[in-house]
Amino acid sequence: MNLWASPDQPTLEDFGNDVWWIVLIKVVGIFGVLVLMTLFAIVFERKVVARMQQRIGPNRVGPRGYLQSLADGLKLAFKEDIMPALADKPVYFLAPVLATVPAFLAFSVIPLGPTVSIFGERTPLQLTDAPIGVLIILACSAMGIYGIVLGGWASGSTYPLLGSLRSAAQMVSYEIAMGLSIVAVFLYAGSMSTSEIVAAQADGNRLDFFGFQFTGPSWFAVLLPVSFVIYVIAVVGETNRAPFDLPEAESELVGGFHTEYSSLKFALFFLAEYINMVTVSALAATLFLGGWRAPWPISIWDGANTGWWPLLWFFLKVVAALFVFIWLRGTLPRLRYDQFMRFGWKVLVPTALVWILVVATMRTVSREADLSTGQVALFVGVPVAVLVLAGLLLASRSANRDTRVMAEQASAGAVHATDPEPEVLPPAGARRRPAGGPSRAEGGFPVPPMDLKVPPSPRIRRESSAAGTTDPGSAVVGTGRRGTATIEEDGDV
Repeated sequence: MNLWASPDQPTLEDFGNDVWWIVLIKVVGIFGVLVLMTLFAIVFERKVVARMQQRIGPNRVGPRGYLQSLADGLKLAFKEDIMPALADKPVYFLAPVLATVPAFLAFSVIPLGPTVSIFGERTPLQLTDAPIGVLIILACSAMGIYGIVLGGWASGSTYPLLGSLRSAAQMVSYEIAMGLSIVAVFLYAGSMSTSEIVAAQADGNRLDFFGFQFTGPSWFAVLLPVSFVIYVIAVVGETNRAPFDLPEAESELVGGFHTEYSSLKFALFFLAEYINMVTVSALAATLFLGGWRAPWPISIWDGANTGWWPLLWFFLKVVAALFVFIWLRGTLPRLRYDQFMRFGWKVLVPTALVWILVVATMRTVSREADLSTGQVALFVGVPVAVLVLAGLLLASRSANRDTRVMAEQASAGAVHATDPEPEVLPPAGARRRPAGGPSRAEGGFPVPPMDLKVPPSPRIRRESSAAGTTDPGSAVVGTGRRGTATIEEDGDV
């Protein structure tokens, strides 16, 4: 297979030779593309989720509501910037920057297209590349964790701190699974350079199946489906997107690590999340979907992978990946935190490790024993697949044994297949509903007594004592008005 089939395919030698104004154009272009993709992703998400939920969605700002995300950005810019009194000011200001800057840097090694001419200068549509280009992206994504942790710590509040620690544990756990998922891509491509990985998917894969030779697909999403599935799941968890948006968890931790942030600093956290979505979608297109190369049957056209056309194919793949993020958010409910972490450490990581061993074994046997693709699949792939499936089946049956036994008891006619639930309600008493509704003894839902009286707060009781009132119940309860008690009198302030 010829890795350099296209004359416009850039190599590592093509980088680092651009004049300064070409580099400046690329830097400004990447920044503008990421900001525009963020504005597009916000409107796209609202429109798609509204369609899924049979709502209208944004329809007021701009034509058909397409300028809603721009209006949201301007609104955040002009909002009042509030800082908590107990916040650590330098770290509080630095945290959103630490979360946003690595998100921009990670896109610098993403190939957007082949070598093109810009004002007469031949240059690749990529800012830079390195023999370890994919590791640069992983390093930048890991740096974003510091911004989240420091943002929660510097807020001087308990809930943001808990949200930041939860987010750090989640991102580290799922970044391990994401890193393991792309090891098989390195084995097949023979490089960690993003441009060379795209080149490795240039031509079809020549297959020899017991004497029958044909050209198979070259996208690593087809050749390495397990790696692709693990990567998709892991990046959803690493970017804190639903159903894995547990660092926010409004029902438990208010708004998560950015609870105490407002105005532009909150907008930076918001921007970093969506840029990370675009970056991991672009990385998925690069590693598994052929990069900027046109999909079949568009690739039959000779000019599909030359000039500026590859930009179109690349961003169509990125938008398709963003649609998957939005689809998951509009479909799946949020997981519990223990379920989420258990799934990452006990399912994704072991599966990725086993898959790496399988891919390495198949490639080693194919090279050392000089076997064809069909022979390797038959003599190595099928036995390994059978062993893995048998192991998963035994583990599933062992984990679900109690549920299976209770289901068998229920199907056999048992009245109570499960243990009775403990009695947590107060004992059934007289009827409490004067309107004639059923009491709990008659199958009704328990309700609190309607004549419940709330005692006055200690502050109001002290104010009544200071004013000489003997009946504390005469004070007004629940008005929210502050009394005239001094700090010395109010001991709980």
